Amino acid sequence: MQSGAQESQLDERSQHLLRALVQKYIRDGQPVGSRTLSRDSGLDLSPATIRNVMADLEEMGLVRSPHTSAGRIPTPLGFRFFVDTLVTMQPPESNEVQRLREQLDPDRELTDLVATTSSLLSEVTRLAGVVTLPKREQLKLRQVEFLPLSGQRVLAILVVNDREVQNRIIHGRRDYQRAELEKAANYLNANFIGRDLQEARQQLLADMRTARQSMNEMMLAAIEMADKAFASEGESDDFVVAGQTNLMGLAELADMEKLRQLFEAFSQKEHILHLLDGALHADGIQIFIGEESGYQVLDECSVVTAPYEVDGRVLGVLGVIGPTRMAYDRVIPIVDVTARLLGSVLNRRQ
Repeated sequence: MQSGAQESQLDERSQHLLRALVQKYIRDGQPVGSRTLSRDSGLDLSPATIRNVMADLEEMGLVRSPHTSAGRIPTPLGFRFFVDTLVTMQPPESNEVQRLREQLDPDRELTDLVATTSSLLSEVTRLAGVVTLPKREQLKLRQVEFLPLSGQRVLAILVVNDREVQNRIIHGRRDYQRAELEKAANYLNANFIGRDLQEARQQLLADMRTARQSMNEMMLAAIEMADKAFASEGESDDFVVAGQTNLMGLAELADMEKLRQLFEAFSQKEHILHLLDGALHADGIQIFIGEESGYQVLDECSVVTAPYEVDGRVLGVLGVIGPTRMAYDRVIPIVDVTARLLGSVLNRRQ
């Protein structure tokens, strides 16, 4: 059920009580009982009336009881409704923004700047901060040449974009003769001039998978050379994470097996990279709550991301990973401001 449909079914009183319950649970991390809500909600309602409202919210899947008569906690759907409809954002403190401005120095090396941004996100939110490295600009092939070296190595000379020359050492599976390398280069120059290197590489690999049996040695050599020569340095877009240990003291992630799996996901990066890559191609701030991420290891977590850009071109994405019980009203604006500041700093580096 979407937030809009739920909003039409929830009267103002129900929304007020749900907001109070979520805010109380975020603060304390404990199930919220009807008597507590009666006292803290600011509404002149009896515990019995509140219990009836809670029963309706539970039937809608917005809250649940973790134990019999233990009070209720928000479900991921309840958090989603809260974030989409009920939350009131809290702008970052001026000293937090000033700290971000001072630490994000445009004179830093790029990898250092990304690492600093990740650490700052972690420190300010007390969650895990993640920042992807900026996407490399597209490299369009102008010319390629291969020269044989000793020890099954080949020197690839790539002319890309506007006369930029890149030299890359390729480690082949066998020794190659100069003549066959020339034929491979001629084939690539004839068919892929003006194409993006990664696009050309993917097409060649796809061609190899579908027609390997009918390919001659020259074609196979061309594909092997292109596969390695056209690969980006640091081919898999990477991210920097900081503050994983902030998650260790949280009750929701106290299960050691869950924590081990989460740390393993940070280490292996594949799932988190895929999630961040999806956020990279979306508009604005993205919030994945619990199972919305699509990865079981993040079922107990929320991920808040925002893209950072230069001159209107998205270069990467940053964000935080924490429990579903995070202070969304504070975290979302911090992620947004940090993305804007990082984009501004990168713009000044150009």
